[in-house]
Amino acid sequence: MFENIAPILPELWVATGQTFMMLAIGLAAAVPLSFAAIPYLARLVDQCLREVPRGVIEAAHAMGASELQIVGRVLLVEARSGLVLALTVLAVSFLSYSAVAGVVGGGGIGDLAIRYGYYRFQTDVMVLTVALLVVLVQILQFVGNTAARRLDKR
Repeated sequence: MFENIAPILPELWVATGQTFMMLAIGLAAAVPLSFAAIPYLARLVDQCLREVPRGVIEAAHAMGASELQIVGRVLLVEARSGLVLALTVLAVSFLSYSAVAGVVGGGGIGDLAIRYGYYRFQTDVMVLTVALLVVLVQILQFVGNTAARRLDKR
């Protein structure tokens, strides 16, 4: 049932995230990374939705819920903690991919590190950009883990 809906959800999330990526890494790398994110996020969402116990879905069917109600009120509610963690993994991995894309000419923080730090032998710029990437990853992980912990009902 949700196998037909799961591939649609990542497209919506990626379209929203593409705006952020364009601001962070520039347009040159945002579009290819957005296309690369769709199957990656689809797989993560699929895994999260498959972790919902079958008994919960059967109980919703027994109570007369429609397929749309099961998706909206059962699957997404039960899997929301895992979905937040999946989005966190996606955000961290694509932050690193965007830095690599900047190295090969995609713009953004990787381009800053390679152009001003490495090519001009300004070690302080390179160290600062690497430290900035580490801080951004830590912030993303902290926010994602905190949100997932609050959404988890266990």
